[in-house]
Amino acid sequence: MPGEKPFVEHHGRHSISYVRKGSFGCHHRGRVFELVAGSVLIGHPGDDYMCTHEHVCGDECLSFFFEPELVETIGDHAQAWQVGAAPPLSELMVLGELAQASADGRTDIGLDEAGCLLAHRFVEMVSGQPRNPARVTARDRRRAVETAVWIEAHSDTPIDLNDAAAEAGVSPFHFLRLFAAVLGVTPHQYLVRLRLRHAARLLAEDDRDVTEVAYDVGFNDLSNFVRSFHRAAGASPLKFRQASRGMRKIFQERLALS
Repeated sequence: MPGEKPFVEHHGRHSISYVRKGSFGCHHRGRVFELVAGSVLIGHPGDDYMCTHEHVCGDECLSFFFEPELVETIGDHAQAWQVGAAPPLSELMVLGELAQASADGRTDIGLDEAGCLLAHRFVEMVSGQPRNPARVTARDRRRAVETAVWIEAHSDTPIDLNDAAAEAGVSPFHFLRLFAAVLGVTPHQYLVRLRLRHAARLLAEDDRDVTEVAYDVGFNDLSNFVRSFHRAAGASPLKFRQASRGMRKIFQERLALS
């Protein structure tokens, strides 16, 4: 915070902190960085750093911390992870905002997926070694389809990228790439759309409360469910229910006439 005496801290894991608001300074490996909105602070295990707030009134960051196995899969390029910070780069800023939209429940991309995408793009840009497009084998296709079936069967329970990757028997980042390459959506997008599909069925056929429907299909936050459903259907859950009941009445009248 402004006015506080800066002190040395240690990075315990690989991390990326996307600056959303404000600014701060960072001392790392004998260099001084000034980070503003759109910049990213990069953490490497064991490195020391010191942050200062000399110019403005603080900052707001969205931070991701990565396990060693995930970093190894994405690309454990020491030169990239030890840069300390990166300036506002359009390629990283758009993914940072995607991650924030995910954190706010404004997109059906999972927060863990957004973090993987941000880390992958960062390593790709800093190392200058773009990864080749994922090569999908017959085994990968089978894994993706079998895991999709598993996700559908458990869509009303909490499932994250690690859970799905474990079911497929591969690393989270590799699973994210192969699933998207095979099925055209990320695992979390597929999960959310399955839940919305189930919710639409319940709203049309059942009389239970909208809140109950949201929790029954796997959403743990009512406002997130309402936003996601409205984004998908173009109408609130209640309006969708009313419309579905109206259509049913019309169909019943047509059947009676025939």
